[in-house]
Amino acid sequence: MPKQTLLVRESLFTIHSLDPDSDIPASVLASPLFFLGKTEEELSIVVPNTINVSSIDCDEGWRAMELLGPLHLSLIGIMAQIGQVLAAAKVSIFVVSTFDTDFFLVKENKLSDAVSALKKAGYTVNEEK
Repeated sequence: MPKQTLLVRESLFTIHSLDPDSDIPASVLASPLFFLGKTEEELSIVVPNTINVSSIDCDEGWRAMELLGPLHLSLIGIMAQIGQVLAAAKVSIFVVSTFDTDFFLVKENKLSDAVSALKKAGYTVNEEK
């Protein structure tokens, strides 16, 4: 199987942690790109850094690399393979998924390391325009 193509999103993202009973702010729902995750212990929100969210804790300065799809849910190992490449390059990741694709978030100061490692491993990495 040929290696996939990733698109580096231009926006900076922030990962927020909120109380699990928190309401999701309307500004998040109006954002063109956001991710939500909820457990019994927390509500996590990933949004562009231009969206203000009052959270318990947050981590700023993430860039998103979108795995261009759509990818079939039956495909095996894609996330693991990319994760191995980035781990070998000592790049931490925060992964979020949709029905069609995966987004690998990396800290902005590690983006060039991530892109270099992926290209060296045979992936195509494009910049958002």
